[in-house]
Formats: sequence, structure tokens, C-alpha cells
Amino acid sequence: MTLHVGWFTTRGASSRGMYEAVQDAIADGSLDARISFVFSNRDRHDDPVTDSFFERVAADGIPLHAKSSVAYRKAAGGDRSRPDEPLPAWREAYDREVSELIAGHRVDVGVLAGYMLIFTAPFVERFPLLNLHPALPTGPIGTWREVIRELIRTNASETGVMVHLAIPAVDLGPVVGYCRYPIDGPAFAAARQTLGDTTNLDDATIEACELFTLIREAGVRRESPFLVELLQAFAEGRVTIEDGSVVYQSGRAALPVDITPEVEARLAGQHSQ
Repeated sequence: MTLHVGWFTTRGASSRGMYEAVQDAIADGSLDARISFVFSNRDRHDDPVTDSFFERVAADGIPLHAKSSVAYRKAAGGDRSRPDEPLPAWREAYDREVSELIAGHRVDVGVLAGYMLIFTAPFVERFPLLNLHPALPTGPIGTWREVIRELIRTNASETGVMVHLAIPAVDLGPVVGYCRYPIDGPAFAAARQTLGDTTNLDDATIEACELFTLIREAGVRRESPFLVELLQAFAEGRVTIEDGSVVYQSGRAALPVDITPEVEARLAGQHSQ
């Protein structure tokens, strides 16, 4: 069954690689899916990088919907969203208009690819949305920068990439799938030795170190193949979303929650080309 994917992004910069990987996998037949539409909460001409991404989407013949959340907030006289506080009132009205924009498209799953807003409860209850997080289900939590800093401070030997289902409670949705990878090889060990004791290092120093860069690069390399493999699992019916729950096909071991082997095989295939 061809999977219909809704693609949500903000700037389309760091997430463009994932978009292109999905499109390439669709083109070579290894992913039975199509991107039904792309939505961005930025308008055309807001940013050259975003405009470049929009041009790629148009060249691919994919419907594009763009609606600036910043312009909407200013027109509504609304407040900015603040961490650990309820979303301001304008956000639900904005999401309602987004919902109307994409209503004509089939959406089996939505991918939040660098989408910088938190969707309101009515939206996530209507659309099954997959949220990428650069860690294992056991953590760390937070932004990718916070995750890597914590990995370094705790001298972690492995990490991963995961996707969870978006629910009204932010970042607490059920895990859909994940992959793991080591961060303790020779290059990592040498970088750790250079860094020394991290106990009292400030955030800026950690983010400037080689180990931080190595961990980030290892994760970014796996994000695209991981997303492609997970979407193919949906396309094959090995995993579905039913009434807000993740359901795995009974009697099939082809999609364990951990899809590391599939991700590493796809990554190895990319390197051999």
C-alpha cells in the first residue's frame, strides 16, 4: 500500500536532506510512498534558504502550502509561545487554518521535519504525526544540542535516533521506532581524551569540542536512512497508528522497535555507491 505522507517543516534547511532521501527512495522503488504535500510555517520570500527548498518542492510537483506563523501572530496581536507555559490562544486558531489548508490531501502519517512549532491538541488528535528525536527512547531529552551535551557529560558509549507519535503532552508520545549506534570508537575515544574531565565544563566549551561534532555527524548520517526505513515499515503495514496508539503487525518480527540493522544496511549501501 502506497503510504501518503504529509511533510511539515519550518525553514527547510537541516531537514532538506531527509526530504531528498525520502524522494530518492521513492524514485528508486525502495520506499512505497508519496509526499502528499509540504507545509511550512514560513511564507515565500521570508528566507532565501526556505525559498530554495520551496523551489525543490515545486520542481518535484508536490503541493506546497506556506503560511507564516510569525505574520499570523503579529496580525492577531498574540504573544510568543514560552517554554513550559500553555500555548497562547492564537496558536489554536492558526492550527485550525493549517488543518483547513491541508484538508484536501490524504495523510496516512505526517512527518515533523524541522517544524519549529508545537502543534495544539486538536491538530495532533486529528493527524498522526511522527516526531524525530536524536536519542534513544531512554534519553536524553531536549534539543539535539542538549542531548549531545548530556551524552558527553555522562560519557555515554552509544546513542540513537527515534521517532515518537506526537500527542498533546509534548515529547511524551509512544515510541514508534528507533535505531542505535556506538559513539565509543577510536575517533570518539581520542576526542574524549583531548576534552578531559567534563564535570565543570560550560555548554559553550562542550559545543565547541571535536567530540560534540563527531556525535552530531554520526546522528545526522542516520536520520535520513532511519526515516526512510520507518516509513517503509508503515507502507508495508508492519506498523500502523490506530486511535492514537502504535500497533505492530502480530506474528511478524520484521519490524522490531529497534530497526538498527535496516538502517545500517541502508547506510552501508549509500557509502558503496
